[in-house]
Amino acid sequence: MRQIYLDYNATTPIDPRVAEAMLPFVHEEFGNPNSGHAYGLRTRAAVADARARIAEFLGCVPAEVMFTSGGTESNNQAIKGAVWARRDRGRHLVTTAVEHPATLGPMRWLERDGGETTVVGCDARGAVSPDAVRDALRDDTVLVSVMHANNEVGTLQPVAEIAEICRGRGVLLHVDAAQSAGKVPVKLHDLGADLISVASHKMYGPKGVGVLVVREGVELENLMHGANQELGRRGGTENVILAVGMGAAASAADENLVGHAAHLQSLRNRLEHALLEHAGPAVVNGHPENRLPNTLSIGFPGLVAADVMAAAPEIACSAGAACHDGRTEISAVLSAMDVPHDVAAGTLRLSTGRFTRDEEIDTAVAILAGAAVDLRGS
Repeated sequence: MRQIYLDYNATTPIDPRVAEAMLPFVHEEFGNPNSGHAYGLRTRAAVADARARIAEFLGCVPAEVMFTSGGTESNNQAIKGAVWARRDRGRHLVTTAVEHPATLGPMRWLERDGGETTVVGCDARGAVSPDAVRDALRDDTVLVSVMHANNEVGTLQPVAEIAEICRGRGVLLHVDAAQSAGKVPVKLHDLGADLISVASHKMYGPKGVGVLVVREGVELENLMHGANQELGRRGGTENVILAVGMGAAASAADENLVGHAAHLQSLRNRLEHALLEHAGPAVVNGHPENRLPNTLSIGFPGLVAADVMAAAPEIACSAGAACHDGRTEISAVLSAMDVPHDVAAGTLRLSTGRFTRDEEIDTAVAILAGAAVDLRGS
């Protein structure tokens, strides 16, 4: 039996329209976009078109869109580049306890060279208080980095309010929107951010490509050095195939974002309500309303997520805890939310997507609920 895929937050399949847009650049359109002949001019135009599509999707201008290898590179470029460019101001950074390792990792690395990081906590729903961010700011704060939507529980953060606070103190704001882009509106000026990271493979595009939006006037030190590609920000010949794919993915997401979100939410709610009804004791983690439309983090008290997944191999999903040497290690996000250990240990992340069908949800409920009931009875 083919697995039912409910792990769209981990990665999405490539939309057929995206694959079709990429094909010419796999075969005949192979020119280097930095070459002056016809082959190069055609691929250069394709990259420019992709950049324009992404700019329209993210509410910015093409000159603010920098292609990267994905969300992790975008985060590293934003965080390290901001610190290196603003050494005269200081080396203090502020982030939150529910960030992705792609944000926390570069901050920890910078600490080896004299940087300091203040980590702001969250409430039981995974939400960060703007006041807590304000209180964490110092005169030597260079950058605040806050994710738009949490990848595990889906909670949306008050980014616009945090942006206003940062702007008033002359502090840059970086927003990791890898998980939110394509599910909810992500517009540069609406969020008020200075830097936004987006990953293609979270929005039905190819893996290995992303963008960093750099607001006009924001100075960053380069992470990649070489020639003068990407408006002088990132050396290296552009990956035309992947850039075209991400551009097509952005246009596809922009076509009917509201309708797509409603579809995702309908599927997620159907899944959530049925599991709460049929799977025995269960707890939903995260904000009940202010969250991604497709994301369900649900804990089964007294059970271990790995056991539930093993008993339901027909379902592709993620666990909120990992087992190592007989110990259950709770995710940093659920720990920061103070989710009770017995709930966190049995937490699954189920995320719906563009290609999820109603009948798949009903089948998944029957399988997961059956697994939970059987495990409790064994």
